[in-house]
Amino acid sequence: MKYIMFEDFAGIPEPIIFPRRIDFSEMREQIPYSKVLSAGYVHVSGAGFACHGESKSLQAQARSEDALIIAAKLADPEI
Repeated sequence: MKYIMFEDFAGIPEPIIFPRRIDFSEMREQIPYSKVLSAGYVHVSGAGFACHGESKSLQAQARSEDALIIAAKLADPEI
């Protein structure tokens, strides 16, 4: 799966996870948040989530904290 980490209107990181067949730029056009914090690929394994790679079209790459943010959001969407 791909992901883009946005900064929401309150300044909170908000991940959007979507299928690989959708381009980063296509997904970006659909989301109203103005700031992209990072983007790349996410997968889950026995050790949890792992994020890697980049989106050249968004000029953003995966960050070390992204996997933890995604895990926390999936565990408690109110975060």
